[in-house]
Amino acid sequence: MSQEVAIIGAGLSGLSFALALHQQSIPCTIYESRPDAPLNIGGAVMLSPNALRILDRLGVYDVMRTRGYNFTKLEYRNVASTSGPEDTGVVTETQEFGGAEKYQYDGLRIYRTQIIDTLLAVLAEKGISIRYGHKFTKVIEETAEGVTWEWADGTTGTAAVLVGADGIHSTVRKYLYPDLKTTFTGMAGITAAVPTAQLEAPADLHMPVTFILPGKGAFVIAPQGIDGSEILIGKQRRIGENDLTREEWATFISDKEGQAKFLQSDNEGFPDLVHRAAAKISHDRINVWPFYIVPKLDTWSSPKHQRVVILGDAAHAIPPSAGQGINQAFEDIYTLALLLGGAQRREKKDPALVQEALKFWQSHRQSRVDQVLELNKQIDLRRVPGGEDVERKEFDLAWLYTLDPDQVVQEWLDARR
Repeated sequence: MSQEVAIIGAGLSGLSFALALHQQSIPCTIYESRPDAPLNIGGAVMLSPNALRILDRLGVYDVMRTRGYNFTKLEYRNVASTSGPEDTGVVTETQEFGGAEKYQYDGLRIYRTQIIDTLLAVLAEKGISIRYGHKFTKVIEETAEGVTWEWADGTTGTAAVLVGADGIHSTVRKYLYPDLKTTFTGMAGITAAVPTAQLEAPADLHMPVTFILPGKGAFVIAPQGIDGSEILIGKQRRIGENDLTREEWATFISDKEGQAKFLQSDNEGFPDLVHRAAAKISHDRINVWPFYIVPKLDTWSSPKHQRVVILGDAAHAIPPSAGQGINQAFEDIYTLALLLGGAQRREKKDPALVQEALKFWQSHRQSRVDQVLELNKQIDLRRVPGGEDVERKEFDLAWLYTLDPDQVVQEWLDARR
């Protein structure tokens, strides 16, 4: 039986987990269902200090920070009582998203492709294998020594541990929860990328910014690209309480003209720069993000032998309202790698330590995820019509940005000496 960790999925979680395992001298192989080709995953993500600290300790932050847009805060502006079409409203709240002096790192908005390219280059340099064209189908057998699974072509694979980093619709998760269904929140984010110059924004307007118009919801503007020459624009759209079928979602997502009209319509009362931002939208730069969550799971690893583990969106999909989905996935992978490394180095003295480490990992991570979901609710209240009359909590994000996973893991290991 191989002693390797097999990682299913070569997305951001899978690639970064492989690098974190390598730091702990744990051999691993990544398996990806797509063919051997560049992973052209579009769109940008916002990385906050809790994730950037991890990327720094993985040795990739210095490269990434030069490939994205660095910023420290997001503003919320109420535009209900503007004096004219060029009035950008009043700043009502400021949400910190970083700050080198306070949190060691500024926030970073960066294209997924830039993160992936950086990780792929480092993994290749370190000789970590990625095998493309391998579509996982099911676990065949799990024992105390390892796990065997089947590929779509009928061949099999074996490893000491199988990790599902295969996203919200995880196939690996079906082994743990055959009947589980993700939960649709009734909302979707509709976004598009347009040139920043199209806004003709005043020079003193801080971005990222969320314009709030009571009764109408919000319009989000966020710079992206190294120099901020492109911006993301977006609004949240209520779809209804019931989830759509796969065919209905396909139809909805493919209706690019309908999504463009949604971004352009019902914007009366917003500053003219919002109208200019949405006036010209290339259909191939539109994205639709249905907001799903995974119901809270009893366990993120197989109960009997703990040889099958899920992480990231496979374990706890988080809607993107607070921009914490990928940030929490980075916390998952790094904390798990630290725990596995520390536990395995002492396994001969305490054979049950790996199992205990997995239980601690899930408990610690679930607590963080629960806090992020509450943060999401607070942000959604600011962005959708009707939320302005609901009691809000002030933003205090030190708990989120100051996490030191190395310290958390070391304290847990020290307590078990």
